Amino acid sequence: MSRAMQCQSCLPLHSWAQLPRSLARSRGTRGVSVSAAAVPGPAGRCFLRKILHTSSISLPRGCVRYQGGSQQSSAQPGSSCHGQSQLRNVASSGAIKKHQKSLSAWFSHQPNEERQFGPSFSLDAVHVDPVIRESSLEEILKPSPDLTIQNQLQQPSRRVISLHSLFDVDACGRQVKNVVLYGTVGTGKSTLIKKMVVDWCHGRLPRFELVIPFSCEDLSHSHAHVSLRRLITKKYQHLRDVVPVLEASNLKVLFILNGLERLNLDFRLAGTELCCDPNEPVPPSAIVVNLLRKYLLPEASIIVTTRPSAVRRIPGKYVGRYAEICGFSDTNLQKLYFQMRLSQPGCTGEESQERSSAEQENLVEMLSRNLERHNQITAACFLPSYCWLVCTTLHFLYFTRTVPPSQTLTGIYTSFLRLNFSGEVLDSTDPTHISMMKYVAKTVGKLAYEGVMSRKTCFSEEDLQQCFEVEMKTESELNLLEVFRSDVFRFFLSPCVQPGKEHTFVFTIPAMQEYLAALYVVLGEKKTLAQRVGQELSEVIGKVSEDVAVVVNIISKVLPLRFLPVLFNLLKIFPRYFSRVSGKDKDAIAHTMAEELFKEEDYYNDDVLDQINSSILGVEGPMRHPDEAPDDEVFELFPIFMGGILSRRNRAILEQLGCSIKNLAAFEIAKAMKKTVIRKGRKGLPPSELMDYLFFLHEFQNERFTAEAVRSLRAVNLSSVKMTPLKCSVLASVMSTTGHEVQELNLTSCNLDSSSLRTLFPVLLRCKALHLQLNSLGSDACKEIRDLLLHDKCVVSSLRLANNPVGEQGARYLAEALAGNRSLTQLSLLHTALGDPGAEAIAQHLAKNQHLQELNLGYNSLTDAAALRVVEVAKRHETLDKVHLYFNDISEDGKRALDSLRMDRDGVRALVFLTAGTDVSDYWSHILNVVQRNLPFWDRERVRQHLALLLQDLESSRSQTANPWRKAKFLRVESEVKKMLGKLQDGTL
Repeated sequence: MSRAMQCQSCLPLHSWAQLPRSLARSRGTRGVSVSAAAVPGPAGRCFLRKILHTSSISLPRGCVRYQGGSQQSSAQPGSSCHGQSQLRNVASSGAIKKHQKSLSAWFSHQPNEERQFGPSFSLDAVHVDPVIRESSLEEILKPSPDLTIQNQLQQPSRRVISLHSLFDVDACGRQVKNVVLYGTVGTGKSTLIKKMVVDWCHGRLPRFELVIPFSCEDLSHSHAHVSLRRLITKKYQHLRDVVPVLEASNLKVLFILNGLERLNLDFRLAGTELCCDPNEPVPPSAIVVNLLRKYLLPEASIIVTTRPSAVRRIPGKYVGRYAEICGFSDTNLQKLYFQMRLSQPGCTGEESQERSSAEQENLVEMLSRNLERHNQITAACFLPSYCWLVCTTLHFLYFTRTVPPSQTLTGIYTSFLRLNFSGEVLDSTDPTHISMMKYVAKTVGKLAYEGVMSRKTCFSEEDLQQCFEVEMKTESELNLLEVFRSDVFRFFLSPCVQPGKEHTFVFTIPAMQEYLAALYVVLGEKKTLAQRVGQELSEVIGKVSEDVAVVVNIISKVLPLRFLPVLFNLLKIFPRYFSRVSGKDKDAIAHTMAEELFKEEDYYNDDVLDQINSSILGVEGPMRHPDEAPDDEVFELFPIFMGGILSRRNRAILEQLGCSIKNLAAFEIAKAMKKTVIRKGRKGLPPSELMDYLFFLHEFQNERFTAEAVRSLRAVNLSSVKMTPLKCSVLASVMSTTGHEVQELNLTSCNLDSSSLRTLFPVLLRCKALHLQLNSLGSDACKEIRDLLLHDKCVVSSLRLANNPVGEQGARYLAEALAGNRSLTQLSLLHTALGDPGAEAIAQHLAKNQHLQELNLGYNSLTDAAALRVVEVAKRHETLDKVHLYFNDISEDGKRALDSLRMDRDGVRALVFLTAGTDVSDYWSHILNVVQRNLPFWDRERVRQHLALLLQDLESSRSQTANPWRKAKFLRVESEVKKMLGKLQDGTL
């Protein structure tokens, strides 16, 4: 054993801060290549996986001497002018060009996740090369210093090397033939291979005349003996004329072996025999070994991608260069990726190009500023795969106009894990073949769950030891742990960047902690010791008792031992009894989900979508002082992810990752959860918490469950929730599961616009009371409201549009709606900038309406003529009995004309002032309440002037009455107005 390997084996197990080479050794900037799509993880492997199988070849082999995988000298006695001529004939036949075209089609194809969560980009549109640094086997094997950001920045810089320079001569001047390209999960190995292949197909890799990619995963599944010739031609039929001359023609060939960790290679002569004949059938692993030995096709170049734990499977003497993918170790690379990814045309799906472009630029700017603050997101985006997740999440939050079933936040995270882990096993040499994701769910999921329960996001080495090491009992478990630490640990956990917490770890993406905690619970990994022992005992007894019972039944027919079958039948009862007891686990999962979903201490936080947005883009404003006490940690995504993981689509993806959740288990959890969730959902939830509840129902993707939950919601109050296009789509999607009427929908101050109303149109139709105040709804929105009110299924009876810039044109649209609507009884247009033209438009169409009972036109700068015109029409209206005209520009003459109206005589009452002749108006408190409620949104100086006029009117009317009772009433109202004026002047109102 080499000394370097001995050092690795002596690494203390308990030292979690000492891990093999960190993701980013230096933050030096390097060149950027823009040429291929950056899709994370083993998505590229799914293309390589399809490029496999076999064929046969036989040609003489030239003699070669090699050292360390670098070519020192070579001679090809079989090479000749005839061979070169033959090669030219093959090339001219177009075989290689057809091969290039076929490869380009394969590797340019985007994974489903890329098309599902955003617009599909061509390979040449979005790609930023990660940093690649030259390494050595000694550096790979020796323990690294503490994994902290400071140590990452202070480590000596190694030589940066470009992808196209990997086969340049080494430091000794020898030509490199074998390259090992390694990196932890998520650093972009498969993406770089895709880029290399696409570059060659487009003529950007002239060093090689032929590129042949193979997936080591596919090779690992093939157990039949096969020749190299058959292996190539079966998958690449276009090369059947090229393969026979590979060796004789001096063709510059590059073999790509992606995912070497999937293969168990044995370089001992006793384990893998020498083979130099491309026609000889041998195991696929033997072909790989002999290619790397340079015993088979010695002139061929080979690039191998692998995880760090598998680098040692290739002896160092067969490797000419080690190169490590360090991800985006410079924030400039991160910024460039985000700039390119989020600025793609059509990314937003908006019809207005100017609007979408401005929104994209603003998003990129906010993200760039957050990266410059060196927050935790900067450390996370060392991994290109996390950059993809950030962009996908932002696209989901900002540019989602409709939400099909595939568009869920849980779906994004589940698909992200599938892109990075696929169906990979943690260690192909381990007999258990446990999937990487299953191992993560059992270990990292436990850490995540305990953090959620204790409201903790930072974890010490002791915490890691408790979750990863305390239950290790076998050599196999120890080996799996070492592989996990080497290959996967940094994907989920990274050093904390907060001052004073450098030696603690946090989840690379905060929401990933809640996702893994949810997965840990839903998979049933949260068991007590008694439950685990009982389950194991049940399985053992269940297997043994059946076999023993058969034997005893046979013996009992010969011997008079009648009691034995009874005894073993009793043993068979235990598994059935335990299955009933274990069914209580589903109740516990449902109880955990319901309790976490309705935690009262989280009631007044931002909704979860805003929390995710803040975690990515940061919070604008002054930064928190280091000595200031941090806010309590919030884990409101945890129960939402639990519901999302139970959806059929996500369970199918998790099944591919080795995390099985049965249909029956999902059904039982939903059944156990239904009563609790629906009962608590009926209670009056704060707006942000109600939005979280609706988002949970959307993520759960159980239409029957959602319909029952929504049917119990008679009033939906989402006031002050920023209703982004995504939230509007979620609300529309969830409410569409049932057709019941909604008594009240409150969308006050929700940043709505015309597109929001279009999205919510089916929901608005079924609402009796609709609150749309304070939403900046202009004429375009009023056009949508007109269509809503004229719809034959509209049931809206009360519509409040106060404090919106409706304007004259908007008033015309609403007037048209009034003429044809049959459901509306109350309409509030308080402070909507109607002016006299807008009021005149409403008056013209008001006569055609037969159902309106109350109309509020207060604070609209109406003069006497417009006010009197509205009142004259109201007199003749069959049902309209109340018109609000306060805070308008009405003169004393106008006031006297309006004061003369009598309900018993004219059929309408106009609310203009706080007085009614020589008495106080019955609606004085209502008017003052309206003023106080809307004061933050009105012009304070104008309000002060109107209050002064009201005060003068009160004093004048009081002086005209001799009734002491009325005088007392006047004095009381005057005191209220003076108090309001005083607070207004002091700024306390």
